[in-house]
Amino acid sequence: MIHLSRAAIHEVKRLQRKSPDAMLRLGVQAGGCSDFFYTLEFVSSAQSDDQLWQCDELQIVVDRHSLIYLNGLTLDYSQDLMGGTFRFDNPNAEQHCGCGNSFTPVQTSRP
Repeated sequence: MIHLSRAAIHEVKRLQRKSPDAMLRLGVQAGGCSDFFYTLEFVSSAQSDDQLWQCDELQIVVDRHSLIYLNGLTLDYSQDLMGGTFRFDNPNAEQHCGCGNSFTPVQTSRP
């Protein structure tokens, strides 16, 4: 299951105003400062092997490969004088890099 904080829901809805029917796709890709980095994008439809969640009025989409690394994730959003950013609290991450967008998964998470 994927969780979004109230602040993250508010920010996603703000960004979604341009495409109100779009779904938020969360994912991971190889690379970044550590082994993987997080991806966020809006998509118009889900693929056949995607997992779907309803969170408030948002539809969240995660592909099967990414779900291994994202199950239990809490997505938060915070803002300061330098701007805003999404923050990832991932129980499947052994460590995060300094940027907070890249992580090394715990050994048991790897396929």
